[in-house]
Amino acid sequence: MRRPIGRAAAVVAAALLGGGLNGCGDEAAEARTVRVLVRDINIREEGVDCAGTGAYTFFHNRAPFRVLDGDGETLTGGRLPPGKAVRTFEEDLEVERIPTYCEFAVPVAVPKRAGYSLVVDDRAPIPLTADADSLVAVVPS
Repeated sequence: MRRPIGRAAAVVAAALLGGGLNGCGDEAAEARTVRVLVRDINIREEGVDCAGTGAYTFFHNRAPFRVLDGDGETLTGGRLPPGKAVRTFEEDLEVERIPTYCEFAVPVAVPKRAGYSLVVDDRAPIPLTADADSLVAVVPS
């Protein structure tokens, strides 16, 4: 006969089992931001919420993501926030809607590694470049 697990035991078990996506054992994790610029060249108002279009529709609010190290081990994961429309070039076109890219910025905590990549919605890994306190990708590269 199976005994029901008490609430406290269930919370402890969940914390122990859930640690795989939130940390890497005893290694110190660094706060970073994963920044992905999806170059879909859509016409939008700058700063509005957006999602990838065309071949990039898998970049959207709540899409699952994982950050991997150079060996393909998952360091952390979660869901993407809404993207924000950013201008494709600096020239002022003097109109409200302009050609934009959709940028996703996700705060993460990962240990220092020689290389990182990003997997969104179980698609092929996208290489991330370390830049100050960010890990950056441009899609397509």
